[in-house]
Amino acid sequence: MKERRSTLERVGRFIRQKPLGAFGAFIVLAMAFLAIFADLISPYDPTEVHPEFMKKPPSWAFPFGTDGAGRDQLSRVIYGSRISLLVGFLSVIFGTMLGAFLGIISGYFGGNVDLIIQRLMDMILAFPILILALAIVAMLGASLANVIVALAIVIMPGVSRVVRGSVLSIKENQYVEAARTVGVKELRMILVHIFPNVTAPIIVLATINLGTAIITEASLSFLGLGPPPPTPTWGAMLSGGRAMFEKTPWLAIFPGAAISLSVLGFNLFGDALRDIWDPRLRGEGR
Repeated sequence: MKERRSTLERVGRFIRQKPLGAFGAFIVLAMAFLAIFADLISPYDPTEVHPEFMKKPPSWAFPFGTDGAGRDQLSRVIYGSRISLLVGFLSVIFGTMLGAFLGIISGYFGGNVDLIIQRLMDMILAFPILILALAIVAMLGASLANVIVALAIVIMPGVSRVVRGSVLSIKENQYVEAARTVGVKELRMILVHIFPNVTAPIIVLATINLGTAIITEASLSFLGLGPPPPTPTWGAMLSGGRAMFEKTPWLAIFPGAAISLSVLGFNLFGDALRDIWDPRLRGEGR
C-alpha cells in the first residue's frame, strides 16, 4: 500500500512540476493504447476495400474519410501506430544498446580502442540521418526489418558519444579509483561501477530518439522505402494523399497530424526526463 501511494505521489509531483512532460507522456500512453488494442478500436479492417465509398470525405460512417481504394482512413491511422511504435521501439532498443556498449568500451579503455570507435562514429555522424537511413534501406531492400536496422545504425553514434563522455567523467571518481586499487576486474568494474551511473542519460536519449525514429520511418515510407503495401503506415498514407491534396485533403491531414502528435509526445516526455535527471537543470521549471 505504501509503495502504491509513493508511486502515485511521484506521478502527481511529475505532473505538477512538468506539465508539458506529463502531456507528452499522455500522448505516448494513448498511442500505445491504440497500437495494442487496434483490433478492438478500429471500426474496419485497414486493408478492407469499399469500392462504393472511394475518396469519401469525413462522415459518421468514416470519421477520417476514405482513400482512393475506399479503405477507412481512421482504421489505417490506428493500425499505423503499430508500425510506428514497433519500428521506433525496436530500432531505439538496438541502436541504444549498441551505442551504449561502444560508448562504455570507448570511454573506459581509451587509447587506440577509443580512437578507432570514435572515428567510426564520426564517419556515421558525417551523414544526415535521413540520407544515411535512405542509403542503407536502398542497399538492403525495402522491408520492416531493414528499416529497423537502418534506424538503429543512425541512432547508435549519438548515444555512443554521450555515453562515452559520461564514462570519461565517472571513471575519474574516487570510488572507481579505489575499486581499481583493490584489484576489481575490468568486467565487474564496468557492470557494477560504470554502467549503473550512465543508465539515466541512456534512458533519456532512448526516449528522445523514439521521436526521431518515428519521423524517420515515416519519411522512408513516404519515399516508398518502408513496409510494402497494403501495410498501413503513416508515411505511405501521407505520400498517397499529397498528389490529391486539393481535392481530398483529409488523406494527408490525418496521417500528418498523427506523425506530428506522436513526435511531439516523445520529445516533450524525453525533455522532461532530461530536466529531472540532469542535476544542472533540476532547478529550471518547464
